[in-house]
Amino acid sequence: MMTFHREGRFIMLLSTLIFLGLSLMNYKFLAPAYCSLFWILELGFVVLLYLIVQFFRIPKRTCQGSDLDIMCPADGKVVVIEEVEETEYFKDKRIQVSIFMSPLNVHANYYPISGEVSYTKYHPGLFLVAWHPKSSTDNERSTCVVKHTNGTEVLFRQIAGALARRICYYAQTGDQAKQGEEFGFIKFGSRVDLFLPLGTKIDVVIGQKVQAKLTKLASLN
Repeated sequence: MMTFHREGRFIMLLSTLIFLGLSLMNYKFLAPAYCSLFWILELGFVVLLYLIVQFFRIPKRTCQGSDLDIMCPADGKVVVIEEVEETEYFKDKRIQVSIFMSPLNVHANYYPISGEVSYTKYHPGLFLVAWHPKSSTDNERSTCVVKHTNGTEVLFRQIAGALARRICYYAQTGDQAKQGEEFGFIKFGSRVDLFLPLGTKIDVVIGQKVQAKLTKLASLN
């Protein structure tokens, strides 16, 4: 079973209306005399509309993580696992795990752990490609930190990409986060970074395809 995200309702409606208008003009001006070109353009319109609509799909899933599991917050591919200096909140060394989302992935984002939201902040910025080294610090992004009941804090950051032009985040400081519940959405491409305590055992590898709510990234100590 699949539904569509509320963030896409206007875009899907507008895209459908534009598609119908283009199809009407295509039929009026090309169908009688240029049949082959008409069908090529019509197929292109259908494919484009399909890609826009499927971008906002939300598959029905049940989170499979236990209380101490750090579950994947987004669909995509693991592109970074490394020790870095986290400069916004922790201001110390952390293990960064980054998940790149292509335009074909589901783009809803989910809490990786349960706990209290202890920090949130939105940063306007650039729209560098999501794999650019400076996208983590220079692109439009939002930062959220959840503190587990055992005292461990996990930071995760939505990062806009070259195509992503709007980050939607719903988490607010003081909220009670529940593992597997949605905290945000990114429109058209991008990345999610997680910053975990040093010594955390990572259960994924670079290049691995992961799924939100289903793939275990690591475990809380």
